[in-house]
Amino acid sequence: MSDEVRKISSGAPWEERFGYSRAVELPNGLVLVAGCTSTVNGRIDEGGPYEQAVTAFGVAVEALESLGLGREDVVRTRMYITHARDVDDVGRAHKELFDDVRPAATMLIVSGFVDPSLVVEVEVEAYRRTAAES
Repeated sequence: MSDEVRKISSGAPWEERFGYSRAVELPNGLVLVAGCTSTVNGRIDEGGPYEQAVTAFGVAVEALESLGLGREDVVRTRMYITHARDVDDVGRAHKELFDDVRPAATMLIVSGFVDPSLVVEVEVEAYRRTAAES
């Protein structure tokens, strides 16, 4: 395994504006994916909580795929929502994607996001197994 920290960008407008990477892979195999929303190609997909969660998780999984990982490598998720009424919709989106993976998961209610039309933001952490662990 390399001793280098790998960083990738998705080209999202806030990455450059605020100076962060979409995902960072540490030498120990841990991959951290920054908060993902339903913003794709600079535009917000303004569906409801379920649709926004599906899109946000899609952005996160795409970041993992760019590093050669997939949803099956996810070990932790965090879901941030703006209203308690959205728990079931966001939870359903999570279950559809990760039911067979069963990562550790947290869902938090927050006061809002950088754009008021966003109602969901997600983070994922994944782990790259070494050949000896496979």
